[in-house]
Amino acid sequence: MRALVVYESMFGNTRDVAEAIAAGLGEHADVTVAEVATAPTVMGEMLDLLVVGGPTHAFGLSRETTRASAVDQSDQPLVSSGLGLRDWLADLRVEPGLRAATFDTHADKPNLPGSAAAAARRRLRRLRLRVIAPPESFYVEGMTGPLRAGELERARAWGRHLATEVTAALTAG
Repeated sequence: MRALVVYESMFGNTRDVAEAIAAGLGEHADVTVAEVATAPTVMGEMLDLLVVGGPTHAFGLSRETTRASAVDQSDQPLVSSGLGLRDWLADLRVEPGLRAATFDTHADKPNLPGSAAAAARRRLRRLRLRVIAPPESFYVEGMTGPLRAGELERARAWGRHLATEVTAALTAG
């Protein structure tokens, strides 16, 4: 099985989650992890699973304005300083039926609405991808992090779960 994990990250939290998901997937698959600006926009038939994730900004996927706002929240350079996941998804060319899953990082605040993972899932479904799991959120403390305790372990476990699901589906034919 071959998997690609594509992420957008402002402060490094989503990158860390993407790498943990890839580690879980990697127990059962050949996995590539790509920051969104370096990720391919054309997916070949050799890919069995596409996993995409980003931070939740303004109730969904980041925009140029929300990325600019993120710059003001940190004294460090952003991990993803150019192209965002929304833009990458708009350019994505993929064969219908490819299995996919989405995740996001989300501020750990009660009743904070919105989900980048849910927005990405809708876009992948419009491309007729086969989304194999509900959108998954991983929580950060405050707006910039760090990740809440246990989230990286949960991300690895989710990656293992995705790999098991896809492997079983591929084996069943």
